[in-house]
Amino acid sequence: MNILEKALEMLEKHPLCGHCLGRQFALLGHGLENDERGNAIKMILTLEAHALALSRSKEGIKILKILATNGFSKTAKEMLRKMKKKIPSKNLPKACFLCEDKFKIVGELAKKALEKLKNYEYSNFLVGIELPVAVEEREDEFKAEFEVSHGENMRNEFGRVIGKKIAEHSGKTVEYKKPEIVVLVNPLEEKIRLQINPLYIAGRYRKLVKGIPQSKWFCINCRGKGCEKCNWTGKMYPESVEEIIEKPFMDVTGGVKASFHASGREDIDARMLGGGRPFVIEITQPKKRFLDLEKLEGAVNAYADGKVEISALRFADKDVVRKLKKAESAQKEYRLILEFENKITVKNMHLLEEKLANTLITQRTPIRVSHRRADLTREKYIYEVKLKKLSSKRAEMRVRCQGGLYVKELVTGDEGRTVPNVSEILKNKAKPIKLDVLNVIMKY
Repeated sequence: MNILEKALEMLEKHPLCGHCLGRQFALLGHGLENDERGNAIKMILTLEAHALALSRSKEGIKILKILATNGFSKTAKEMLRKMKKKIPSKNLPKACFLCEDKFKIVGELAKKALEKLKNYEYSNFLVGIELPVAVEEREDEFKAEFEVSHGENMRNEFGRVIGKKIAEHSGKTVEYKKPEIVVLVNPLEEKIRLQINPLYIAGRYRKLVKGIPQSKWFCINCRGKGCEKCNWTGKMYPESVEEIIEKPFMDVTGGVKASFHASGREDIDARMLGGGRPFVIEITQPKKRFLDLEKLEGAVNAYADGKVEISALRFADKDVVRKLKKAESAQKEYRLILEFENKITVKNMHLLEEKLANTLITQRTPIRVSHRRADLTREKYIYEVKLKKLSSKRAEMRVRCQGGLYVKELVTGDEGRTVPNVSEILKNKAKPIKLDVLNVIMKY
């Protein structure tokens, strides 16, 4: 059976618009839209039927009537009128069997989408199509019935046609892999909604003061609802690195919420110095994307008022967040000020360097975090240790180690849960009285 015979068989049984007829042969012929392909098939059938009719063939009249009714062909109707052949008025099809004539309104749907898109900044988009299950099942049954082997599905065609119209009027490009906005269209129900994909911005932060947690810490008593214990704030601490950085980002993007991702975290009583800790801020449903990152960096640092400082802002994506999470064990550099129970010597410092450098440390989850961390035993590697005596009972220790090492417990021993440790090696109880993170070594 050739193309024309199969197309006529389809039209004889079902009313089909140019889009839906042409779509059954979409893989045949390049550079044509389905309506062009379908209308071309109808025109050829009309010409052939007219030739048959002129040779007094009843088959020609029959085909013209099929095209005039189920094919919605004005040309076939006109030919029948001139030949004074009546078109049966009973049970005339009102709409296309497959799309219910919704391809006629793709221009209106594109306009509605553009109206919704006016509220957002974006450089690219993608159209997603949502169809009722009954419509998709109907098309599947149709393809099976006529053994369609060179067609495409209705979802693809609607997406392509509407996407072209939006691109033409907006000047934006279609992006299939990582679109900033997805325009979700249900053409059968004539509904449109937008999926605004997150905006990701990466950078590094330095925490210049102690007493600020990295992330918002909800009150353990009321769990964020607000109570007398937390002074009705719902939080254990009035501010955090996360909140300080997020506020200017939210103001400038007009987003719904922000999520803060970082490569590990420092303790509340530790500063984060040096080049800073890598982070990514994820803005949900941003209205603004075309940001001056240098200006935004200045706004954050001004708002932070000397507590936090950010740098090296750049646009990122979700892949960078994944890299951050995987890199939590990246190398870290710390500086600690240690205080000993008994006097120390320069020889003690050399012994610690010898015993701790290039060493695998075994750590059971520290007592101080055991209420919120799984009770596990971990092994972490120390690459380098440098010590300097500051006074008879104080020393400075610099450590470069694998991320995830609890350095406070490296000093105290944590009742034997961390082995080896400073206190055990010198047989002299030690405690950290100051801790700074100097560097997080990773590429992202």
